[in-house]
Parts: sequence; C-alpha cells; structure tokens
Amino acid sequence: MNEWLEAYGTVEQNYGHLLLEQKSEINDDLVDALRPYFESAHLDAQEYFHAQVGISLHPDAAGGPPPVCYPACLPSKAQRGLFGEVVAGLVTEAYQDEFVGRHAWRVPIFLFREHDDVEKYLWALRFDPARTREIYGRHGSDFIGIALNAQGELVRVIAGEAKWRKSLTDSVVASLLLGPKEEDEDIGEMVHNGRGIWFEVNRDSPIPHGLRQLQRLLEQRDPDGHANAILSIDRAVFGQGPPPGRTNLVLIVGNGARRREPASVLIPWEQPPTEYTAPHDLQVVEVILDGGDALIDDLYSTLWQGA
Repeated sequence: MNEWLEAYGTVEQNYGHLLLEQKSEINDDLVDALRPYFESAHLDAQEYFHAQVGISLHPDAAGGPPPVCYPACLPSKAQRGLFGEVVAGLVTEAYQDEFVGRHAWRVPIFLFREHDDVEKYLWALRFDPARTREIYGRHGSDFIGIALNAQGELVRVIAGEAKWRKSLTDSVVASLLLGPKEEDEDIGEMVHNGRGIWFEVNRDSPIPHGLRQLQRLLEQRDPDGHANAILSIDRAVFGQGPPPGRTNLVLIVGNGARRREPASVLIPWEQPPTEYTAPHDLQVVEVILDGGDALIDDLYSTLWQGA
C-alpha cells in the first residue's frame, strides 16, 4: 500500500480525514499484490452463489468449464461497485493507525452474499448467457468492520459507505454526498435533493443491520474462532448490555479530475461537514487513482487465475 499510495491523514477530535493519492503506476505487479485480498473478500460470496445456482469450480466437475463465474461475469458497473467496497475494507485494515480513534479494525468477512439481485442475475445467466443486464445495488452498509477486546468480544463497529466514480470532480462528489440535483419550483433552480450519503448515514440505526448479517455469516463460517464476538453481538442486539461504539466511514474512490492539483481534497478535512449530524465518530477517506478502470478490469478478470 505504501508503494502504491501516498497518505495524507488528519484527525480532529471525533473526525478523521485520510487522502490516499496514487504515486506509482498501475501495473501487473500491483494487480498481483492486490489479488489475494480481493479473492479473500469475494470467496464467501463466490462459494455461496455458485452453490445456489448449481455451479462447481472443481476441475473434475462434469459439464466442462462453468457457464458463469462470480464475480468475473458481473457487469462492469457492478464490478466497480464491488471494487469500492473491497477497497473500504482494505484501507480500514491497512490504515487503522491513521483513522479516528486508532481502533484495531478487522473485516473478518464481507457481506457480498447478501446481494439478492446478484443471485437472480447469476441464476438467469446460468441458463442463458445472453441474459446480461445491470444489477440493482445492495441495501444497507457497504461493509462492516469490527474491533474486539482481549476476550474476542465486540467493542466497536465501523459501518462504511463506499462509492466508485470514474472521475472525482467537485460536482460528482457533491451529488454523492448531497443527492442528485432536482428543480426547486420555489426558487426556479436546480438544487441537491438532500438524499445522498449524508442522508443515509445520519438516519442509520445505532446498531447497523450489517452487523447482524456479519454475525450470521460468522456463525456459519467460523463459529469457534469468533464465538465470543458472536455472543457479544447477540447481547448488543437484545439490549443485554451497552451498545458497541460506532464509527462511520465514508470512502470515495476513483480517478482524479483532469485539472486536479496534487494533495487537494474534495471533502474538507479541518472539521466534519455540516451535513453530518450523526453522534458517532466520522472517518472520511478519498482514494485518488490514475487509470482505475484498467486496474479494476485487470483485477476482476484474473481473480483465481493468478495471471
């Protein structure tokens, strides 16, 4: 990560801002270095979706090569959304010392299998390879990370919103944060409708639904290794103890605008944006790339292929 990205981080009370700016070119070495993390992030969902639609990746499976393979067969737009969510987990684990609170974050499992429309898409594609279409987004937090105490119990959760955009201009980021523009009939001008990222983050429940989803996945995948975390999440959900602390993460990733100045930010770093009204710590991350589309295409076309 340090060879790929230059980090500019600040923390002011309960607000952290981290700018990650690409400093080396995107090449095969970078793709090879990132591939294991992306494969790990998608492994649970791949196994789940393939079992659901009746696909085996075993080399001795009958019927020859699989007709579809998650996530490589997903539309380009869907892969870019997945890329942003994986980057959110990668950055959270790699730069935790730069984050507000310096908590020991870990992302034990990603929630990609909870994307119902992906399963429907793969089911149709399994029987008709021509049935391609765009995929509806998954509801809820884009990813969930946790911090555990020495006993392995949950003490804090980080809930993330991660967005990819091809070009990160001021207007694009404003639409992400504040919602798309609509005509205000009272003033006769186009204004943001207020239903962007800040709207969703501010109104989320104190214990995010994604934490319950993560718990259920851990019960299936690693009940012994995360036994105390699973039990402590139950206690939090049923109100049998204090709720875990919470940090909200907003991550935007994409290519820098054409005339962008080095080290310039799109979200103010000195203090939390006035639109953020939730009572929890806030961490903002801006990941500025050059050639991000090619990186995503190379990554997702070679997962589990090693080349």
